[in-house]
Amino acid sequence: MIEDPDPGPDSGPEGRMLSSPDELEFSPNSSQHELSELSALELSEEVGPKDKSLLCLPEKSGYRDTVYVKAAHIFQGIRLDKAPDKVVLRYGEEPPIDLPDFEDETNLRLSYELAFSALKYQDILENILIDSCFYPNVSIPDALTSLVVVMLYDFQDRKFQSRLITDVEQSISEVQEVENLLNSFKTKLAAALARCRIKHDALSIYHILPETVRKQEQRASTLPLYAWVNTCKISPEGICDDLKKEGYTKVKSALDFDCKSFCMDQHCSDVIIFPSHLKSELLNIELCTGYKLLFQDKSRSLAVHSVKTLLNMDDDILLVNMGSWYTVAHMSTLTNQNTSKIYVCGVKAQTKESELQDLFSNMGCRNIEVLNENFTDIEAKDQRLQKVKVILLLPRCSGLGVSNPIEFILNENEDADLLKDHSQGAIAKDKLHVLAEQQYEQLKHAMQFSKAQAIVYCTCSVYPEENEVVVKKALELGVEGNKVQPYRLSPPVLPLCSAKEIHSSIDKFFKVEPSEITNGCFLAVLTRERDPSETVSVKDVLARAAAKGLLDGIELAKTSKREKKKKKSKTSLVKPSTNEGMSTQIKIAEFLSREMKPHAKISSETLTAKVPASQKSTAPSSSPPQKKLVKMPPNALVPSLMKNLPSTSKGFERQMITVRPRPEDKMVALKPVEIVLPPVMVTYSGAQANKSQIPAPQFYYRWIGGI
Repeated sequence: MIEDPDPGPDSGPEGRMLSSPDELEFSPNSSQHELSELSALELSEEVGPKDKSLLCLPEKSGYRDTVYVKAAHIFQGIRLDKAPDKVVLRYGEEPPIDLPDFEDETNLRLSYELAFSALKYQDILENILIDSCFYPNVSIPDALTSLVVVMLYDFQDRKFQSRLITDVEQSISEVQEVENLLNSFKTKLAAALARCRIKHDALSIYHILPETVRKQEQRASTLPLYAWVNTCKISPEGICDDLKKEGYTKVKSALDFDCKSFCMDQHCSDVIIFPSHLKSELLNIELCTGYKLLFQDKSRSLAVHSVKTLLNMDDDILLVNMGSWYTVAHMSTLTNQNTSKIYVCGVKAQTKESELQDLFSNMGCRNIEVLNENFTDIEAKDQRLQKVKVILLLPRCSGLGVSNPIEFILNENEDADLLKDHSQGAIAKDKLHVLAEQQYEQLKHAMQFSKAQAIVYCTCSVYPEENEVVVKKALELGVEGNKVQPYRLSPPVLPLCSAKEIHSSIDKFFKVEPSEITNGCFLAVLTRERDPSETVSVKDVLARAAAKGLLDGIELAKTSKREKKKKKSKTSLVKPSTNEGMSTQIKIAEFLSREMKPHAKISSETLTAKVPASQKSTAPSSSPPQKKLVKMPPNALVPSLMKNLPSTSKGFERQMITVRPRPEDKMVALKPVEIVLPPVMVTYSGAQANKSQIPAPQFYYRWIGGI
């Protein structure tokens, strides 16, 4: 029960107590009605959506001294500055005390959480310190004001109960001094807090926060965990099997979660979703310690999967402002590590580069190259980046689409200044304008890379000024020069799994709104328009299709180096085939034969070739037994043919292109032997006129009329 403040002399005169009279005009003698309300509020404290989820948690016992000091340092850098006429407390310019060095991620997270909580309630905490007469009665250096504020928040969060201190804990004298002062003012601090709640008609100080901040906290309390599978070490199916062996149950979606369960993500095939309360347990299993399962915000997985859909086998990628190194590793697992490279810019420290290489090596990623320059300092014609076809741009943004900013800061190496905007639920217009200009400059610079064919632009912002406006502004600018095709906005390349996603795709953007199951995300894919004058070689298309395994079972002939040097006109081909099952292979052979220039005919007396069964049935019944097949490579006859061609071959080729075969032309056998029809034949206007010019052993004979 909160005790009534002692109206003794240490309370100080009321006029001195009220440095902020617009907020803190209270009578020194509380009425009986207020005292009864105070008791009721104490009994009903911490009621609300946020606090109901904490009923099953053990009572808080405070933090280590090092956590308080680290939290004070963070708060000192992100606290809200006020106008000179509204200043309540004075904060020193120097850090409170020497910052302790610890790499423990758990304590670092606790420090950020404590600093962020103090930031959200900064006004309330400052007013409580004034209303309780803690200031100015207590003489304490201004440099320790940040430490006082963060420790006061924890003190009231523990219902003003004493902190439990272990013997092994490192003691810091400044922390002990502030704690003793707060304990000596416990009654007055509790009463000032109660009066503040009565004034705002709030059951707890949580209900004094802006509605946008409260909704954000509610989403953060239910937000599940997202982890991607390192396919360099294990497959998604293997991960699922191992999780089932550990006692986890696979469910259909995040809405079906129970105590120990997981599900697959609908957008990214290698992403698994877990309930949030399982994180500490999952981090200790071998799947996570062995870099097989890595936790990261889903927005980054959406970005790298968007890049994957735009890649060919040997394309390089440039990552800009990647934040977490896990983003780089995830991109590496989705590419062909033997033919593609991933360039990461902005790594300046040599020691950091060696640490990263060790990390990537442990994760099985072998195709990552680190660049020391900042992205905007790299020239578009840099020789190292001439094979870069896709640029992934993750610019620094307001991040207000993220429900849990602390996890985002720690995982994505973001600036703690992000907490300022989240504590208010909005961002200042001037700061938003600065961010939008930086994003525009980076996107404009990315569009200058003439070899790049696509740009993926991704933010975690909910503001159109950072999303659609930036993209449309850059597209309107275009790219200078006539040799480079302009960019255009392409439709989303990810599955659309909800009505909102389908609606947002109308404008060719991919947007995910913040919710209880995911953070907000914005994606735009920019691709270059195809040059209408650019002709793509059929052989190149077929070769690329064959490399991707799309032409299984179909053999493609190779063109000799000698033939590539010859620049002859390509003759039209006639395809005599009655078998529809061979149509695809014959068409491919027609295209490839243009490169090979198959002008040679093989004598039917010495050579035969295999033909479809339907064509063999047309041979005369009196034909002698089939002669022994002689296989010769198609290119073996080309050199000798080119030597024996007459000087008028160019004119003859042009003539062959324009002359069409007469309908009465028929194929007949020179001798009573089996008729052999190759897959591709060359038509001639008159075989008698040209027979003497073409060596017989290298051509099939074509006769007009009967014998």
